[in-house]
Amino acid sequence: MQIAPSILSADFARLGEDVQHVLESGADIVHFDVMDNHYVPNLTFGPMICQALRNYGICAPIDVHLMVEPVDDLISKFANAGASMISFHPEASKHIDRSIQLVKSHGCEVGLALNPGTSLVTIEEVLPLLDFVLIMSVNPGFGGQSFIENSVDKISRLHEMIKRRGLPTKIEVDGGVNAKTIKSCYDAGAEIFVAGSAIFNSSDYKESIQALVDATKR
Repeated sequence: MQIAPSILSADFARLGEDVQHVLESGADIVHFDVMDNHYVPNLTFGPMICQALRNYGICAPIDVHLMVEPVDDLISKFANAGASMISFHPEASKHIDRSIQLVKSHGCEVGLALNPGTSLVTIEEVLPLLDFVLIMSVNPGFGGQSFIENSVDKISRLHEMIKRRGLPTKIEVDGGVNAKTIKSCYDAGAEIFVAGSAIFNSSDYKESIQALVDATKR
């Protein structure tokens, strides 16, 4: 399993230091929630923040979740700014396969992000092309939302679909992930866990990350 703190909940007055701290505390991946106030009702940050973290010295994988429409221009910009993983929503691309190939052409891992109301059928044709699938366990647009319980069943069905096809595709989950909700997601087949407020809003990052890991073992 990998823990991917979302910088949406980080301290932007000292972002580089805060991200370095969370990585030293046991995090594996830095997660970017990129919102455009168009596809989702919020506005966050662009590729210059990604580049700034790379310039600061952050070497960990940067996982960019694009909640934007259209997606192709920002795929290239974030890839050039240092992204390692890029996911986007199928509803936000006119040509899903073309957008997937664009991510791959930049040498990044590619994923599709599925909203709570988006069916797994949407990704059946392109699943073999994906390095990971991001299951949204909240509706995208805001941090700090409560976990949608039926997301666990969706993760389980996706896990079976991947296993049946013999694919190496990983499952990532984002939204309301904390020490109470992570185990059911882990047991259902998720491997990458995005957590924002559960980590950055705590007084001890290392303790909070360890609590997430420990919760999967109970």
